[in-house]
Amino acid sequence: MSNTPAPAAAPALKAAILSEALPYIRRFHGKTIVVKYGGNAMVDEELKRNFAHDVVLLKLVGMKPVVVHGGGPQIDEALKRLGKESKFVQGMRITDEETMEVVEWVLGGQVQQDIVMMINAFGGKAVGLTGKDGAMIRARRMQVPDQEKPGQMLDVGFVGEIESIDPAIVKALEDDQFIPVISTIGFGEDGNAYNINADLVAGKLAEILKAEKLVMMTNTPGVLDKSGSLLTGLSAKRIDELFADGTISGGMLPKISSALDAARSGVHAVHIIDGRVPHALLLEILTDAGVGTKIVGS
Repeated sequence: MSNTPAPAAAPALKAAILSEALPYIRRFHGKTIVVKYGGNAMVDEELKRNFAHDVVLLKLVGMKPVVVHGGGPQIDEALKRLGKESKFVQGMRITDEETMEVVEWVLGGQVQQDIVMMINAFGGKAVGLTGKDGAMIRARRMQVPDQEKPGQMLDVGFVGEIESIDPAIVKALEDDQFIPVISTIGFGEDGNAYNINADLVAGKLAEILKAEKLVMMTNTPGVLDKSGSLLTGLSAKRIDELFADGTISGGMLPKISSALDAARSGVHAVHIIDGRVPHALLLEILTDAGVGTKIVGS
């Protein structure tokens, strides 16, 4: 790789960029932006720094970013080091007691603190939380339909679905100078911790916080049609059609379902963006072009 620095932008170009951002800064000042952070943006060092920089900038210009993160690849790696194989049923990680201990350590420790430290290094004031803090995320054990035995359910262990979210601790932090960074571990009435899909938590939290935007970072350019072309703007009705004809399937189903639920429940816009693009978060929120798919509820 060349060590030659990239040419600096001309002053007129810099001024044009700042001018383009101004109306967006004005429009979203004081608004909550929930960001689901995942994919390559979580493992590539340069993209990680870009993300932390962008989150701090959004906070400094008066927005209220809230970060919700996953960590599937990091969990897989930790289990592998322990000699434990990752097993999945219908996309759900089978999570026994030992696996859940690893999930808590990786999400609430290693991954979360890495994000917190990076944000702080760029001048932000990040605070790490799990769903157990402030009794934030109440969960119940998820049961998965057995596709081989109709009418029966499979137990996948300590995998949870959301019962309720109390946003009090998040609101207290975001209304001050802090940036909440949330690991998606909930707690049940049975006293157990549960691992919850980060897309689901981000969507529900955005809804409860009445967020201006929910931004979901992925490893794709956004929602693609059957020919592989990017669909830049989608309504709820159009998404229902894409579900029905199979255009949206597989791993994108829970992500888009969460996005659609949030859009229908009052979040003004949901953005599915390509986290592999440097500074994707700023490009989507503060420029005319954007870098992904925008979903609205009507």
